[in-house]
Amino acid sequence: MSLEDYGTYQGFGEASDPGLSIAAPGAAVLPRLDRQTLCDALRRLPPEELDVALRLKQVPLVNLPGLKLLAACGEPALDDAIARNLKVVAYAEAQDLIAAARAVHGSYLLAEATHGLARRRPEASASRRLTPRQTGWALVLLAIAVAASAVLPFSVSWAIVSTLSGLFFLSVVALRVLCLMAPLPSTIIRPDPIPDEALPFYSVLVPLFRETSVLRQLLGALSNLDYPRAKLDIKLILEENDMLMQRAVAGLRLPAEFEVIVVPAGKPQTKPRALNFALPFFRGSLLTIYDAEDIPDPDQLRKAAEAFAFSGPEVACLQAQLTFYNPDENWLTRNFMIEYAVLFGVLLPVLANHRLPLLLGGTSNHFRTSILREIGAWDPFNVTEDADLGLRLARSGYDTATLDSLTLEEANPHLVNWLKQRARWLKGFLATWLVHMRHPWRFMQEVGPAGFWAAQAMTLGVFASSLLHPFCIAGTVVLYLLYPTLPEGAGPGMAAVAGLNLFVLVAGYGLSIAAGRKALRLRGIRGWAVTLATMPAYWMLMSVAAWYALWQFIAAPFHWNKTEHGISKQQRAKLRQRDEAEQPH
Repeated sequence: MSLEDYGTYQGFGEASDPGLSIAAPGAAVLPRLDRQTLCDALRRLPPEELDVALRLKQVPLVNLPGLKLLAACGEPALDDAIARNLKVVAYAEAQDLIAAARAVHGSYLLAEATHGLARRRPEASASRRLTPRQTGWALVLLAIAVAASAVLPFSVSWAIVSTLSGLFFLSVVALRVLCLMAPLPSTIIRPDPIPDEALPFYSVLVPLFRETSVLRQLLGALSNLDYPRAKLDIKLILEENDMLMQRAVAGLRLPAEFEVIVVPAGKPQTKPRALNFALPFFRGSLLTIYDAEDIPDPDQLRKAAEAFAFSGPEVACLQAQLTFYNPDENWLTRNFMIEYAVLFGVLLPVLANHRLPLLLGGTSNHFRTSILREIGAWDPFNVTEDADLGLRLARSGYDTATLDSLTLEEANPHLVNWLKQRARWLKGFLATWLVHMRHPWRFMQEVGPAGFWAAQAMTLGVFASSLLHPFCIAGTVVLYLLYPTLPEGAGPGMAAVAGLNLFVLVAGYGLSIAAGRKALRLRGIRGWAVTLATMPAYWMLMSVAAWYALWQFIAAPFHWNKTEHGISKQQRAKLRQRDEAEQPH
């Protein structure tokens, strides 16, 4: 089927088909506002009323003491106004309101999306890689290292560096130990179902950039969400310079719960910047983010709404589990599957149950919208905005819990595409660590010693271990080879260093394989012995990505390495089979 055929089949009609147009209830007796009138109305609004008008799609036309006359923009806004007995005197389409807001307040909205966090909370923004204080400390440590290497014999310098790095990397190994521990009882009470009329409005955010290859799959997944359509607020967020994506979406007549937001061109062109630009238009008291290739469980929004309703106000975020629909495509995707199974199926639930900070996944994290606004939303200068946001929530005193629901994604089957994606993640971990270590003592006070350790291990620990892994192996081998020829008195100390390095390597490999085996069993996957045994080769690939990430952090810190989706041969074959089955015979 063509893209348009798929949309019609799923309830998405062609934009040019007048027979599929939707008339808003009561709209026929209301005068329709043109875009210019909406622009004039928006210009008159003070900032606090503008925020409400954009969020609810209800624009005050007359605002006098005891008298407020509104224009409802879109079918959901009109239904809401009628339900609340508001005085609606005009009607406009939601897309006209979005276009009017961009025309009148576009520069303000874009400035807020790009620089709002950096202006209000500069210490929380990655717009600066290093603060003057961090630069000073880095220079001092570099001077000490240079002086020590000039004075001390090479063997002593190497022993010091190896010992310090080995002890630090033990913290990363300790994360694997957590994976193998028996979990604590869940921090979320299993709630009873909530009737449809009591469910809150839910915003679903889908940032899209060059994703036409998976558009029909995405629309199918969104149409399958089991949530009252009248309480859904789905935003397709496009980039201004992505004309192919805009044309593909414009060719569809989307249902009333969908809105399209086009983000003005600018730098940095990142996913968090796009989300921030769409933030004023969110209506839901809860929200989630899906990537273009995501296929969430149909009941995921219901589960999240019920979990929020039955948990305390301190729970600000729920992270659903991410897994893949093409895990067994090749050796790379199998290792990727093991990694995700350990992270989302074992490690994050353990951290959440111990009330430790979580680095969120970039998708299927569910938020209380008010708390997200309170902490400053996303950092557009951080290319792992999810990791940063997880730590910022913890530092603000909020908890993140895990949600027993799956979202299927595409495991990256191509090496170059995987390296670019992994480099972006590792670059973001380094940036996140530098941001949150601007005031280390304050950071530790806010999250506690255990939370501080977990954050170090998951950010700098993951980046540094990926970066230095080949050198640690090489250093250990060299120390053992040189041990018989070392000067008298140096042997025992160097042997201890080599023993520490060997222990870290063996423990790291062994615990990672054990954690991977446990996580696969929880996913119902058995076997994969060869893949588990060759995980060290996968770690070597991570080292390549880490060095690429370091270079990019220096040369292009805000560049977003675009991950190409829709490249899985397995998934394309499944879609072709489904299309053939749906063709009339």
